[in-house]
Amino acid sequence: MNMEKGPLERSAATEYAAWFKALADPTRVQIVSLLARQGRPMSVGEIVDAVHVGQSTVSAHLKVLSEVRFVLVDQHGTSRFYRINAACVGCFPTAADVVMGRPAPITPTCPPEGGDR
Repeated sequence: MNMEKGPLERSAATEYAAWFKALADPTRVQIVSLLARQGRPMSVGEIVDAVHVGQSTVSAHLKVLSEVRFVLVDQHGTSRFYRINAACVGCFPTAADVVMGRPAPITPTCPPEGGDR
């Protein structure tokens, strides 16, 4: 990896800033942690019950998390189930290393898992 002394490229800095912003709320961190630990898609109702905040608040947080692809949505009829995007979450520690000027083993990218969004 090329460890230049200048700043990150603007596009990379923009992507990483969006990731950090998405995790700048404790409820969103709880949701990511819950979905990662459960390892299965969960309904909004299940997430509401686990994090103890209102449905509209959870829905708003899920929207933010899905915009940066930490969370993916599966539609089953009229129901929506949310799951962690393991490819994206796996890149997050590497992004923190890159931002802090440490060498990263891979270039972090956050692709939609399985091509969906």
